Amino acid sequence: MIVVALDGPSGSGKSSTSKGVAMRAGWSYLDTGALYRAITYIALSIKSEKPSDILDELRKFPISFTADPKDPRVFIGNKDISVDIRSHEVTSAVSVISALPEIRAELLSLQRSIIAKAERGIVVEGRDIGTVVCPDAALKVFLTADIDARARRRDAELAGASQGVSQVGESLSERDRIDSTRAVSPLTPAFDAVHIDSTELTLDETVDRIWELLSERSLLGLPIVALLGRPNVGKSTLINRFLGRREAIVEDTPGVTRDRVQYECEWGSRRFIVMDTGGWESKPDGISIQVSASAELAMQEADVLCFVVDSQVGALDEDDVLVQELRKAKKPILLIANKVDGEHDEADAHSLWNIGLGEPHFVSALHGRGSGDLLDSIVALLPEVGAAQVHDGYRRIALIGRPNVGKSSLLNALAGEDRAIVDDAAGTTRDPIDELIEFGGSIWRFVDTAGLKKRAHQASGTDYYATLRTETALERCECAVVVLDASAPISEQDLRIITMVEEAGKALVIVMNKWDLVDEDRRNQLDREIDRHLDQVEWAQRVNVAAKTGWHRDRLAPALRTALDSWERRIPTSKLNSFLGALIGATPPPVRGGKQPKIFYATQAGIAPPKFVIFSSGWIEPSYRRFIERRLREEFGFAGTPLVVAIRVKERENE
Repeated sequence: MIVVALDGPSGSGKSSTSKGVAMRAGWSYLDTGALYRAITYIALSIKSEKPSDILDELRKFPISFTADPKDPRVFIGNKDISVDIRSHEVTSAVSVISALPEIRAELLSLQRSIIAKAERGIVVEGRDIGTVVCPDAALKVFLTADIDARARRRDAELAGASQGVSQVGESLSERDRIDSTRAVSPLTPAFDAVHIDSTELTLDETVDRIWELLSERSLLGLPIVALLGRPNVGKSTLINRFLGRREAIVEDTPGVTRDRVQYECEWGSRRFIVMDTGGWESKPDGISIQVSASAELAMQEADVLCFVVDSQVGALDEDDVLVQELRKAKKPILLIANKVDGEHDEADAHSLWNIGLGEPHFVSALHGRGSGDLLDSIVALLPEVGAAQVHDGYRRIALIGRPNVGKSSLLNALAGEDRAIVDDAAGTTRDPIDELIEFGGSIWRFVDTAGLKKRAHQASGTDYYATLRTETALERCECAVVVLDASAPISEQDLRIITMVEEAGKALVIVMNKWDLVDEDRRNQLDREIDRHLDQVEWAQRVNVAAKTGWHRDRLAPALRTALDSWERRIPTSKLNSFLGALIGATPPPVRGGKQPKIFYATQAGIAPPKFVIFSSGWIEPSYRRFIERRLREEFGFAGTPLVVAIRVKERENE
C-alpha cells in the first residue's frame, strides 16, 4: 500500500491536489484537516475547550470519514457534518482546538486507522503528515504558495462569504503562526519532503508534478495482464515471446505451470505485469482443483484478461464455462488464437468467432507471428495505473530447499492465507513465487522456489529450468531461508543447498520444518546430525517451526532481522585493528618456512556479506584465517552471515 503525505499551509491547494492525485490513481483520500474541524465542531456544540469534555463527547459520537476522493464525507455518529465544518465559526476555532495535545493524540490514532484500511494506496493531506502521522510515507510533498495566492483561492472557496481577500490573508497568516509555533506537531516540512510552490501552477499542473514524482520513484501500480486458458494452449510460450527471453518454463506436457507467476514486460514504452497461470479446467480433480482456483484468482487481480485458445484444437465445450467466468469479471478481454503459423491456419481459426469474445487475435507464440500486433492491442487496453503495486525497499527473502520440505506451506503460514499451491506430491512448485508478506511488524518480499532435486547440469526438462529459476532467485535475494525436513535425516542435497547459499554470500536462516512430527528419539538423532553436518555453518540462525499449524512462525522475523543486520554490519577500522592487535599479541600467526609473518593492519572492504582484508608480510595459514574469522564472530557477532577474510601480502617499506 502506497502512502503519499501532502503537507502545507491553509490555502496552498492541498485538498484539491490530493483529491486529484487520488482520483487519477484510483486510491483513497484522507483530509486530516476535516477531522480536526469535526472535533472542533464537537467542542463548539458542547461549548467547552476542555480536552476531557471533548473526548467524552467524541466517545459518544465517534468521528468517521469516507475515503472516496470523489465524495469525501465526515460524520459524527450518523450525522453528516461535511458542510457544517466549513462554517466561519469552526474555521476561527480549529487552530486552538487542534493545538491541544490530548486532541492530537486521539486523532492521530484515528488517522492511522483510516490509512491502514486503504487497500492499494492513499493520499493524506494535512500539516504533520510527513513528520508525525506517516513518517514512513513513500512520497512526502510540502505544498506551499505565497500568501496573496492562498488568500485569493480561499476567498473563492468561500464564494463571497468572506469580507474580502485582505481579511482572508490576515486570517491565513495568523493561522500559519499558530500552526507553526504550537508545541505539539507544528507545521514544518519533513526533512525528505519535496517542496512544490503552487503560486504560478494550475491545479492540473500541480497534480502532474506529483504524478511525475510517483512515476520517477516507481510508486504507481503497474497494470496486470493475465493469460488464461486450458492446459497446454501455449500461455507460457506466449509470455516468453512477450519477454523476448526464455523465462517461463515450457514443455509439451500439459500442466507444467501451476501457480500464478508474474513477469515484468515492456512494449511501446509501457511497462506492465504479465501473469502466467495454470491450465484452467471446468471439472478439476486432485491438484487441478488448486490450479484452477489460482487461475480464477488471477481474473480478480488482473486489469486485462487474455483468453488463449489452441487454434489447432479449436473451442471445446469446457471453454464455454471459462468464457462465462471471464465475463463475470467485467474486465477487458482479448481472445487469442495461438498456434496460427500461416494463412491456412488463420482461415481455419476464424471459427473461434463463435466463442463470443469478439475478433480473435491470431498469433504463433512459437514463431512470433502476430505477437507485435497483439501487444499493441494489449497496451491499448491498459489503465494508467494498474493493480500491481511496485514496492521498492522491502527485504528480499528466498525460500530454498529440497522438494516437499514445506517451503510453500511456510509461505502460506507466514501470509496467513493460501498464496502458493501446496500438495503432498513433490515438485508442486516449479516457478519462483514472488509475494509481499507482512508479519513480525515488517513487510517482506518472499520468493518461494522450486525444490532442488539435483545439480542443474544433472537435471533435465522441467527440473532443469526450475533449478535455474531457483538459482536466479538466490542471486537476487538478500537472505536465504533454507528449509529442512526435521522429521527426515539431513541429506547430502540439504548440505549442498546450504553450501550454495554460503558461496553466494547471502545471509542464512535454517528452518527446521515439520517439528510437529519430531518425537524424542528423532530429536536426539537430529542433534547428532546437526553437530556432525552443520558445524561449518554453526553461525547460521536456526528456527524450529511447524508450517502446517503455524507453530513458532513468529520466531522467523527476529532471526531474519539478526541475519540481515549482521550481513550489512560494518566495523570501524580503529576498532577492528584494536581487536586484531590484541588477538595477535595473545596468539601470533604460525611460523611458515622458518619465518613468522607479520600482520600489519586490517580493514573492512565491504558488506553484504562482510569482507575483511588483512595485510601481512607473508602467507597466512588457512587454519589461522579460520581462527581470525571465529574470533571476529565472538567479538562482533555476525550471526546469520558468512564472512570473507582475505590476506594481502605486502612488504613493509624499508624492510
